[in-house]
Amino acid sequence: MDFGVTFQTDPPAWRVIRLTQRAERLGFTHAWTFDSHVLWQEPYVIYSQMLAATERILVGPFVTNPASRDPSVTASLFATLNDMFGNRTICGIGRGDSARRVLGKKPTTLAQVEEAMHVIKELAEGREIDVAGVKVRIPWVRDGKLDVWMAGYGPKALNLVGRKADGFILQLADPVLLEWTMKHVHDAAVAAGRDPKDVKICVAAPAYVGEDLAHQRDLCRWFGGMVGNHVADLVTRYGEDGEVPRALTDYIKAREEGYDYSYHGKAGNPSTDFVPDDIVERFCVLGTVEDHVAKLTQLEEMGVDQFNIYLMHDAMEATLDAYGEEIIPALEAKSAV
Repeated sequence: MDFGVTFQTDPPAWRVIRLTQRAERLGFTHAWTFDSHVLWQEPYVIYSQMLAATERILVGPFVTNPASRDPSVTASLFATLNDMFGNRTICGIGRGDSARRVLGKKPTTLAQVEEAMHVIKELAEGREIDVAGVKVRIPWVRDGKLDVWMAGYGPKALNLVGRKADGFILQLADPVLLEWTMKHVHDAAVAAGRDPKDVKICVAAPAYVGEDLAHQRDLCRWFGGMVGNHVADLVTRYGEDGEVPRALTDYIKAREEGYDYSYHGKAGNPSTDFVPDDIVERFCVLGTVEDHVAKLTQLEEMGVDQFNIYLMHDAMEATLDAYGEEIIPALEAKSAV
């Protein structure tokens, strides 16, 4: 199993660059950032510095969307970085939550996501596409390579992942919900004539290593609120007793309207007090080194290809170090047996 880490591009940008260097030294294979250009600094500018300061680690958004930039612009951004640094970028994409809502706009449609994935991947890899009857190709791309991974929770989004995406991003670390979402993705892949193994599985969640579980829960409770924004959309679309399992939807019944995006992805978010302790523990990876190894072993055995840490709490360096020095080696040793 690979390991990634996600940063928010809060200023100063040099801190993200130094943490990326640290992650690479510790054995992480991917460094991701949120992509919400009003809440945080523009990530593509920082990607160039992250790549220049490292040698191997892959870099990309977690996640971008079809509307913040025209997909052809996004494709050119990736192609340029790949030309400069040797195909070391990766694209995570979704419908757009904070990047859209802070501007008073709704997330994009799945049809827009599907079209954007096609445009971004084809152009970034140097192939020709048809845009409104016009043949378009980026002429300077040589040997371009870009995987496009899609985030989603609901049945229609999971179907699109299985049909078209190179990878599936699940933003929670609950094995029960992982099993349900993976089945939808794999079934869609088979129906589309694809090998399900060709769709990489990435689980992303806050991880915090330590002894004080109550403190860890409090610092990671924001995540349940962030996921709750997507779950609320699913309940609106599918209903409380629809296709989406109650293991995902029940906890948002106490959620109030008026989520404050100025606290998005931050500890102490007042909009997330409704998230119960058991949801924080199910969705995140908390506790001691042994607790992390046990949960990640279960996820790996279920078929997860990458665990991606959301590193938004008060022990960023300590958590990175614990993973690099203890947790990743322990999992590698288990896999070698």
